[in-house]
Amino acid sequence: MRPPESFVEQPVRSLQTMLRVISEDDNSYPTVVPDGVYGPGTMNAVSAFQRKNGLPATGITDQPTWETIVEKYEPALIRIENAEPIQIIMNPGQVYRRGDASPYIYLLQSMLTQLSRDHAAITSPTHSGILDEATARSLSGFQTLAALPVTGEFDKLTWKHLVQQYQLNAHQNIAKTQTDE
Repeated sequence: MRPPESFVEQPVRSLQTMLRVISEDDNSYPTVVPDGVYGPGTMNAVSAFQRKNGLPATGITDQPTWETIVEKYEPALIRIENAEPIQIIMNPGQVYRRGDASPYIYLLQSMLTQLSRDHAAITSPTHSGILDEATARSLSGFQTLAALPVTGEFDKLTWKHLVQQYQLNAHQNIAKTQTDE
């Protein structure tokens, strides 16, 4: 939750957004609604922030308070946002075939291993960074499930479907874990 560009001339709303992110990261801070009004809720959130960070608890956002909020905001934002996606770079028409080695194949193998836990048609590959027979079999199983041409080779189309299925599986496993708790 970054303050939108439209908040540039709205320091109160920017302050509230940063406090909101900090409170989402650490629920010991009170939550504030970024409404652009420096009312009692904002003063309370600023006072609580000041107390927790060894600043005079005035409820007023002075320069030291602002600087400390900015300092705490960036790491909090990183922790609450989704992790950065990995995008691999493949040339147009590039295909990894049996015997090819690449750091991307390590990613492929890790993703296939995870998917193999939930899909019997996908066998667990090796983890060598080489598109060996075990990885080709695993990849072929995935391609069959995804209704892709079954080649046992690694190309952009397979990567696109693999990423989509991997993300779907991850969300389902997270939801399952949360309901099991």
